[in-house]
Amino acid sequence: MKRRIVYNLLLGLSVVTMLISCEYEFIAVPAPPPPNPTETIYFAKDILPIFTTNDNCTACHKPGDQNPDLTAGAAYNSIISMGLVDTASPENSVLYDFPRPGTSTHTWKKYTDSQANDVLQWIRQGALNN
Repeated sequence: MKRRIVYNLLLGLSVVTMLISCEYEFIAVPAPPPPNPTETIYFAKDILPIFTTNDNCTACHKPGDQNPDLTAGAAYNSIISMGLVDTASPENSVLYDFPRPGTSTHTWKKYTDSQANDVLQWIRQGALNN
C-alpha cells in the first residue's frame, strides 16, 4: 500500500514537473508588406476579384440574397450606395473593417491580410470606380 502511494506520488510529481518545464515559443508570421502607397489600387483589377474569385463573397452577396450585392456588375454601386466606405476615415469603413482578419464580426469568410491591405489602400486613394 505504501509502495503504491509512493509510486503514485512520484508519478504525479513527474507529470507536473514535465508540464511546468514545457515552454512554448510562438513564432509570429510576418504580415505581408502593405501596398506601396504610390501604386494605384484599381477597383476592377484589384478589389472586385477579392469578392468574385471562387465565389469568395458572391456566394452570399448576390442579387436576392445578402446585401451588399458584390457581383461584378453591381458591386461598386452597392458598396457606395450603402455607405460602406468612409474616405475621411478609411480604417472605419465597414467594407474594410467588417471582414478583415482578426475580427469576430464576419463569421463566414474573411479577407487575407493582403486583401485587407488592398481594400484599405483603395479606400485611402478615394474609393474610385476605376
